[in-house]
Amino acid sequence: MGAERQLDPEGLGDHVDRLYRAARSLTGSREEAEDLVQETFARVLKKPRLLRSDDDLGYLLRVLRNTFISMRRTAARRPQVTAPPEVLEFVEDRAATQPHSRMEMAELYAAIAELPPDFRDAVMAIDVVGLSYREAARALHVREATITTRLHRGRQRIARQLAGEET
Repeated sequence: MGAERQLDPEGLGDHVDRLYRAARSLTGSREEAEDLVQETFARVLKKPRLLRSDDDLGYLLRVLRNTFISMRRTAARRPQVTAPPEVLEFVEDRAATQPHSRMEMAELYAAIAELPPDFRDAVMAIDVVGLSYREAARALHVREATITTRLHRGRQRIARQLAGEET
């Protein structure tokens, strides 16, 4: 651990892709993931942040996770009222070259989002964000062996869910 230093707002753009992938695995939705990353950046940029380590990504992932939890708690307190659409319109996505691939990715992200939080965090850190086991352990404040176990069990649950088995 080094001395405290201020988080550099100019360097936040370097982490957008990883944060988006992490947010996508948390929410299971592209739109919610984009909103979550924006809200995370808004919170981080709201006031200067002092960090005790050189791990900007680990700090941002913790803020992202805490923001996700706060947003879910707030949403749970609000009444959910939705009006049915009058007419359903299907829009062709010409950029989608492999629609089955997109559907499989959506199912995968949904399966990750349904994991228990400890398993979801491990799968998100390793498989989605691409952190090493050591980086994930540091970001989640657990031992590497714990990450290995949670990752294995999380992957098993995802595989069973995608295969249609009960978890």
